[in-house]
Amino acid sequence: MLPASAAQAGVAVGDTPPDFLGKTRGGDSVLASDMHGKVVVIAFWASWCGYCQKELTVLAGIQKLISPEKLQVVAVDVDDHDTFLRLSHALPKIAPGLIYTFGQAPVSKSYAIKTIPRTWLIDRDGKVAYAHDGYDDDTLNDLANEINSLLAKPMQPAAALSS
Repeated sequence: MLPASAAQAGVAVGDTPPDFLGKTRGGDSVLASDMHGKVVVIAFWASWCGYCQKELTVLAGIQKLISPEKLQVVAVDVDDHDTFLRLSHALPKIAPGLIYTFGQAPVSKSYAIKTIPRTWLIDRDGKVAYAHDGYDDDTLNDLANEINSLLAKPMQPAAALSS
């Protein structure tokens, strides 16, 4: 795991995150804008990261509890492409309900990934609401509370978003 204290530049709370979240095993592009109206959890991870595996399991449990109409977890793999392809067969069985993408180059750079796991929570209006470096047992309560608060928060009227 990279140090949690590594400086993160680029995406910050209050920002509209970069739209492109990588491609699925089938080659489909995943865009944050396509999930507007949902709470979106974007989790950057790698196969060699034990904390990432724990976080993905927790996020899959949360995804199972909350319908994909309200919440979508996108797990962005920063491994090399061959590793992603090898893993992509087993991932839905290990942590079901998540959208898995390969995001090593352009996605990792656009999000300025220096630490993994690195997780962003995007509100239903498409803005970054929370960000987490690393993962530990206390993170579960934080994630659950933050997701619940975002689900309870009403969307802004379209006019308010454009001003």
